[in-house]
Amino acid sequence: MNNLKKIINSPWAMGVQNIALILLIYTICRLFYYLISLDLYPNVTTGHLLEMMIGGLRFDITALFYLNSVYMALMFLPLPWRTERVYQRVAQWFYLIPNGLGIIANCVDMVYVRFSARRTTMAFFAEFQNDDNLGTIAAQAALQYWYVTLFGIAMLAAMILFSRHRCVATPLQEKMTERKDVKSAVWFYLHGALLFALSIYFVVIGIRSGFGSYTRPITLSNALQYTNTPAETNIVLNTPFCLMRSTEGKAYMRPNFMSDEEMTAIMTPYHPADTTAVFTPKNVVILILESMSKEYIGFYNKNLDGGTYQGYTPFLDSLIAQSVTYQYSYSSGRKSIDAMPSVLASIPRIGTPYILTPYSTNEVSSIALYLGQKGYETGFFHGAPNGSMGFLAFSRSCGFQKYYGKSEYGNDADYDGTWAIWDEEFLQYYALTMSEMKEPFMTSVFTATSHHPFHVPARYEGVFPEGTAPIHHCIGYVDMALRRFFETAKQQPWYANTLFVLVADHTNELTHQEYRNDKGVYEVPIVFFDPSKENNGRLIDTYPVCQADIEPSILAYLGYDEAFNSFGEDALTKAKENPYVVVYNEPVYQVFSDSLMVQVDQNGHILNVYDLRTTDENGGLHKIDTYPQETDKMVLYLKAYVQQYLSRMMDNRLTVE
Repeated sequence: MNNLKKIINSPWAMGVQNIALILLIYTICRLFYYLISLDLYPNVTTGHLLEMMIGGLRFDITALFYLNSVYMALMFLPLPWRTERVYQRVAQWFYLIPNGLGIIANCVDMVYVRFSARRTTMAFFAEFQNDDNLGTIAAQAALQYWYVTLFGIAMLAAMILFSRHRCVATPLQEKMTERKDVKSAVWFYLHGALLFALSIYFVVIGIRSGFGSYTRPITLSNALQYTNTPAETNIVLNTPFCLMRSTEGKAYMRPNFMSDEEMTAIMTPYHPADTTAVFTPKNVVILILESMSKEYIGFYNKNLDGGTYQGYTPFLDSLIAQSVTYQYSYSSGRKSIDAMPSVLASIPRIGTPYILTPYSTNEVSSIALYLGQKGYETGFFHGAPNGSMGFLAFSRSCGFQKYYGKSEYGNDADYDGTWAIWDEEFLQYYALTMSEMKEPFMTSVFTATSHHPFHVPARYEGVFPEGTAPIHHCIGYVDMALRRFFETAKQQPWYANTLFVLVADHTNELTHQEYRNDKGVYEVPIVFFDPSKENNGRLIDTYPVCQADIEPSILAYLGYDEAFNSFGEDALTKAKENPYVVVYNEPVYQVFSDSLMVQVDQNGHILNVYDLRTTDENGGLHKIDTYPQETDKMVLYLKAYVQQYLSRMMDNRLTVE
């Protein structure tokens, strides 16, 4: 019993107990915030509150492991002097100061959230860097909201009173001290090293909120996984987490290229209701294809390699020939996390990827929300573990009613061992699951197999052309999986009344000089296929399109008759009113027409202009020194576009007002 008491009071055990105390305090803070903010959350049930409280633990653990990293190192390292009084006093201050600041930040936000509608992020310091009256405002708020001030004092007192900072030597340390032999020292350090390694393992899991190649460290947008509205993320999140995570993405600065009136006259994401439209329900199926660069598809590349290039996608070639597609089509970013907001919610990447910004908990709408309000059943499919890439959280925030991931698939025998269920099997599951949904439905699937390390199932080794890059044989496999998907879909009762949209999330390994440039790295296919329309094949080459144009194009095709917000335009039923595409190619902006690409710096100054209809002597982009007249119009549109985007993002105005 004496040894057990010593173990309970050992440095390692005491460190764990003190971290658990702060975790409890954060949970009490979350509950207190909810209770004093009941008017902001009138529809929260007890069960949903419990869901948010439990979900919030993920973010608390991440924040506490960051804040207590030095303290945990001091307590967990197998050092024989950990029990010395001076050492313990130093460790105590590394515990009290960071955690005290964390509690204060949480309590301050209980008041500030009421006015800002979001937890404080690093954007706060950028927005108010020139204000010198924040101290006065804070003092007034502390008096006005005295009950929050008293609560904060109580939590600080609880931390000081109930934390423990006087530990004793473990039995192993005592033996080492008493015997002073090599064997005792080896056992002490070996035991301590194992405990320290175990601690590091769990700390990494806590900081990332998972452990595996598919798991990205959680960010603010992951809180949406536990909420019914973006506003509820303020219950789930804690302020230290928001401050630390928002340092990873630069806070936006409000641009001032032109007046609001001039900006709106040039470009506005607001699309008013169309009183002449007749809404015609039709199923919508959006396939977001991992890494399906335009270069891999023979249909778009009839002139490559002297006209001999066949590509790696014979099925896609045949499908595209029956579809509406575009000669100039671009992704909005270079990562998978850029694609989902762009394709489904018409929120492109301008600067930091949207779901990594401090604004990722903004109110957003999407094609799923708009059609869901028209009676559609909606679902998002992705064969990876359900927390992967933040897709579950974003799908929930933007209006998808159901999520189908690896867990719902329910057969780990089809897991590729790295990322997700193999595309062939998951696309079959996708097709058959849609047959169980009520029509009309709107769904989207995000494929996964054409991702590094570019493996295919063992039974397909050597079946598809190896090509000249590791990804090429994988693209052949995905093309086959798509063929099988459409074969199964054709047999379903919903097939003929469905609009299919195919788009890549981003490009990947590029091997031809024509694509290895600032234009080619964004070139992805965008395809609209309606099996009820015979001989509907069209290749549009009179204006460029991007992923953000997909949502408004679908809505126009269905005759959607209500107002909506979108940073894209209808490119399917008519020619685009603004025949341009804007992408962010860090650190510059690029704006495309059908024949020009203009690169502009953050201040709106032209850097380079390229003629896209010709190439240089090496087959690359042809830079021109004399700017065509259209250049000025393109730059003006880009400035209005960027100003609209950043201003609305900062003001949480991404939805119809």
